[in-house]
Formats: sequence, C-alpha cells, structure tokens
Amino acid sequence: MSLIMSQPRPDLVSRATGLVEMIRKHSGWHEEHRELHPEVLDALTENELLKMRIPARYGGSVPDMRTVVDVIAELARADGSVGWTCVSFTMASWLSSLVPDEAQDEIWADPDVRFCGSVELNGVAEPTEGGYLLNGNWHFQTGSPHATWVAHFAVLKNPDGTGEPALAVVRLSDLEVTDDWHTSGLRGTGSRSTAAKDLFVPEGWLVRVLPMALEGKLETKLNADYQAWRVPFMQMAIAVAAAPAIGMARAALENFLERVPNRKITYTHYDRQVDAPITHLQLGEAIQLIGEAEYHLYRVVDVLEAKSASGEPWTVEEKAIARMDAGAAVGRAKQAVDILANSSGASSVYSHVPLQRIQRDIGVLQRHAIMYPNTNLETLGRVKLGFEPNTDFL
Repeated sequence: MSLIMSQPRPDLVSRATGLVEMIRKHSGWHEEHRELHPEVLDALTENELLKMRIPARYGGSVPDMRTVVDVIAELARADGSVGWTCVSFTMASWLSSLVPDEAQDEIWADPDVRFCGSVELNGVAEPTEGGYLLNGNWHFQTGSPHATWVAHFAVLKNPDGTGEPALAVVRLSDLEVTDDWHTSGLRGTGSRSTAAKDLFVPEGWLVRVLPMALEGKLETKLNADYQAWRVPFMQMAIAVAAAPAIGMARAALENFLERVPNRKITYTHYDRQVDAPITHLQLGEAIQLIGEAEYHLYRVVDVLEAKSASGEPWTVEEKAIARMDAGAAVGRAKQAVDILANSSGASSVYSHVPLQRIQRDIGVLQRHAIMYPNTNLETLGRVKLGFEPNTDFL
C-alpha cells in the first residue's frame, strides 16, 4: 500500500483556541485539586483534541505533526497543565497503536478511551505461559485520574539472561495508583505513580521496542502505512513534549502586556513602567527568545514530517540535533517567562496572577529528562566529536 499522509487540520487548532478562556477560569481549581476539571476534560473530549494519535478507523483525526504541536501549544497557553495532559494522552495513544491490531480492537472499543503512560524502564516483564508477568513502579503518570489504559515501558527478560526494552499496554484498574503528585508546578496534571505486582500481560499486549525503533518492524499491520506511525518514537515525543513551553511563553507575554500599562516601578521616578527603557529592553528580549523557541520547535517538526514522508532514515547526528532543538525550545521559552516575571514586580506573586503559575509550570517542564537543555547540548557535542551518545534515548 502507498503511504497514508497526515493532513493539516487548522480546525482542530481553532477548537483549542476557542477553549482558552474557559480553561483559564479553571486554572485555580486545577492547582487545588491536582487534576483537570470535569468541564475541561469534557470539552477536550467533545472537541476531539485527545484523539490526534488514535488510528482513524477508531475515530482518530491523525493530523500532521504541526497541527498536533499547535493544538498542544494553544491548550498550554490556557493552562500548562492542560497542555501537558494532552501531550501525555497523545504520546500514550500513539504508543498503544503499535500493539497488534486485535488488541487495539479491544482498547479502542470505547470511543472516549483515555491513556496515560511512561517511558521509564522501571518495570520487568518475565515470560510465562500465554504471556508475561509484569512487575514495577512508574512515576509521572500524567492524566492518570482520568485514564482507563496505561502504556508502560519495561525490561523484557530473555531466556539467555539478557534484557531488552518492551512496551506493555494494561488497564489502569489492574495497577496500584498512588496519589503522590504534590509539586510546585504542573499541579493540575494528576501525574500520580503506578505499580504492578505479578500482573499477567497476555501475548500480543506486550511488544519489543528495538525491532520497531531500529528496523521499523511494527506489530500493527493496519497502522503501518500511516505517516504518523512511520516516525521514531523519541523524535515524535520530543516535538510533542516541547510544545507546551511555547504556549506558556506566549501566555506569559499576554499577561505581561495586560498588566504593564497600569504599573509603576516602585521606589523610582517612573510612574509608568511602560516609560522605562529597561522595560523596553526586557520586553524585546522576551519576544526574541519566544521567536527562537518557536524556531527550534518547528525545525524538529519540519524534519520529522519530511523524513516520515520520504522514508529517509535518521542519522545519529540528526537525532542529537533534534534533542538539542527540543531542549533549546523549552530553554528559550523559560528564559522569556523568567524575564517577563522578573519585570512584573512583587505584585505578580499573588496566586490570581497567571504569570507566577506559568513560571512554576515551565520550570517543572524544563526539568523533564528528555528536554533538559544542558544534557541535550552535551549529547550533541559528544556525537559531533565522534563519541558515542551518552544515552540510548535518541
């Protein structure tokens, strides 16, 4: 069969934009309750914004990657926790669409199914009759209060004693969930921890990762001809995961511009902050940094789309550059937010001012292991100098 291309869906971006003000009204509730408000979750579901990486035959939209990151950025412009929850649902749905098609028929039988997941190799799967026994503990299960299925990574034990990464899809109800998400930022994501103890995973619900990642051998037959599943997981993941930072930086700029005309600079002769040259410089630098963040994010997206369309393989250096771009996007966005927050005075620390929440949220996002700028710069430098990467996650 010929490749089934993903198409732009500007209507999905417009739907996300239309939800911004409603979502913002619930941002305080998200922080207090550490999960998404039911009205927000219902709106995301009704507008099909959680179906961007569900196969089309089950009602998914499968738009191009630029649409995906634009939708997520818009949701994060409303509330970083909502944007990050959409990231988690999108990535976990994509992963779960790699298992054999018979398993997918059961997974997607519910049209409003929701996924959470983790790429931490914190579990062990051991072969047993008819399947595997899964044991492990996984943290950061974003969206777990609202999910019904989980995509977990684990080390599959081979008969010769070696291990290899594998992906297991299980029902959330079969796991122990610990409500331990007490954090400084992204509080509304409900990123709780899960644990499995001797959980039986049937054959076909656990797939080996390396044949898919290195050879493009997919267990799913019906998704294999879709452009959306012809991409390396890590490159897809970093593009999607960096998108909320762009939305948060844009929101910080909006909030700054809304507040600054009515502010003065205390203990100076500036009765209007807008008259101070330092304000002009700070604003200009923040705008520049947001533009740089957008450049790095969309460069990853453009390369991802081009390679998935042509079938051209990724070199190690190209993968390292993509990791660098994702880290740079998040890093530049955080720098912009910090400048705007620091230029907003002590009054901006009140809980009703969005800037303080945005600064906390993007600070947590930047700490994500696959996007931390310095780690990604080191990886690229090593590869460029001929050393092996210091990570298997490229």
